[in-house]
Amino acid sequence: MGEGLTLILGGARSGKSAHGQRLAAEKGSRVLFVATAEAGDEEMARRIAAHRASRPRAWETLEAPRGTGTAIRLAQAGFEVVLLDCITLLASNVLSALPEPLQEEAAESALAAEVEDILEAYRKSEARLIIISNEVGLGIVPVSPIGRIYRDALGRANQLLASLADVVIFMVAGIPMRVK
Repeated sequence: MGEGLTLILGGARSGKSAHGQRLAAEKGSRVLFVATAEAGDEEMARRIAAHRASRPRAWETLEAPRGTGTAIRLAQAGFEVVLLDCITLLASNVLSALPEPLQEEAAESALAAEVEDILEAYRKSEARLIIISNEVGLGIVPVSPIGRIYRDALGRANQLLASLADVVIFMVAGIPMRVK
């Protein structure tokens, strides 16, 4: 398929989602948008509403804050492109569902299982997959153990996805830079 799996990385407000939407629109007319965000408060609900309004109405939206791979497998029949936005929030959802105190090994294992399930759904599909994730390794070292566990688990998930992706794009100030 050539460019079947694309990973788009970047910082907050780097243009990842907008670029992912442009790519999805270019690669197919039947698009499944997989949203991982949960509206835990009013501000997040507004962000979700703005994201929803920015997508073409013809796209189908699947809300899958956890169990994302399974949800994709159940919903993807007939789609040319699956756009998953984003691994960053999925990681937060997965890790926040784990018992406290959060253990590094459990966190990495749980997130790796989610990512592997997404990849398995992709392998069993004819659709192209575009995944969006934040690059969290460029900032300061988080002050809390939970922050460091989150950063490390997401960083490893990003490494796995990048190693398997046909294309990796790094977004800086709205400019896509092809890394792979």
